[in-house]
Amino acid sequence: MTVRVLVADDQEIVRTGLTMILNAQPGIEVVAEAGDGRRAVELARRERPDVCLLDIRMPGLDGIEATRALAGPQVDDPLAVVVITTFDLDEYVYAALRAGARGFLLKDAGPALLVQAVHAAAEGDALIAPSITTRLLRAFADAGPPQAPRQPIEPLTDREEQVVGLLAQGRTNAEIAQELRITLSTVKTHVASLMNKIGARNRVEIAMWAYETDRVRIRKYRGGSF
Repeated sequence: MTVRVLVADDQEIVRTGLTMILNAQPGIEVVAEAGDGRRAVELARRERPDVCLLDIRMPGLDGIEATRALAGPQVDDPLAVVVITTFDLDEYVYAALRAGARGFLLKDAGPALLVQAVHAAAEGDALIAPSITTRLLRAFADAGPPQAPRQPIEPLTDREEQVVGLLAQGRTNAEIAQELRITLSTVKTHVASLMNKIGARNRVEIAMWAYETDRVRIRKYRGGSF
């Protein structure tokens, strides 16, 4: 099925470039473009794209607030948002994920990673630029949660604890299935159960919860994995 995408960036040349890259990919179609945050929110609510690709710095309404309006905790039917920016400041990353983003990329990430992030968001996975992943996770560990982390309504099973650990390391459903030697549908069942037990709405929130509850600790980063 075709992944329908909204692209929002205040720089026309960047917006056009992103649109060209995505439209050149089989299975992806850019259905709307916006030059500011308010227009992005308006178009997203009208078109209901599978993925919204939002710049951080936009006039009127920035990418963080636009993300919150489309995917924040108060949104009943959230859209999948991937934030893309030239700024890899930790506060931007943290704020974007807190606002409900399913991914965070730098504009120099390249077409392959951009396409991967769009597909991941559409499928319910999350992708964060590798260059900032380690710093982000360390920030979670060092800063601690802004409030006491919520407790699960039911105890997690041993398998769910394993899934949480791998998910918090940025593994996709397919990678989790391969490592635990279970089926992809079983992984999806575990993820759905985890979201229900801890009140999370997506994989990013599960990963953040894992760090906030000390279920996953920072390990030395080596060659793309933890």
